[in-house]
Amino acid sequence: MLNLNPDASFGTPVKCSRAGCLVNAEFQVVWNNPKVHDADRRKIWLACLEHREYLVDYLSTRSFYLETLEIDHK
Repeated sequence: MLNLNPDASFGTPVKCSRAGCLVNAEFQVVWNNPKVHDADRRKIWLACLEHREYLVDYLSTRSFYLETLEIDHK
């Protein structure tokens, strides 16, 4: 499990990025908008289990989605 979110590395619970969701995130949805960002730039949305698929679908539709990683809460 790769940990790209600095808040997660300290065991601090992080909330899902879906608007209005207050559930702790379990996944990092990694994306990049090639029209705006350099090819090596990585943006991260945090996702709970319920909203992971929604966020991936949203980004995939726009060809922004790169990968989903589990958050290591240790």
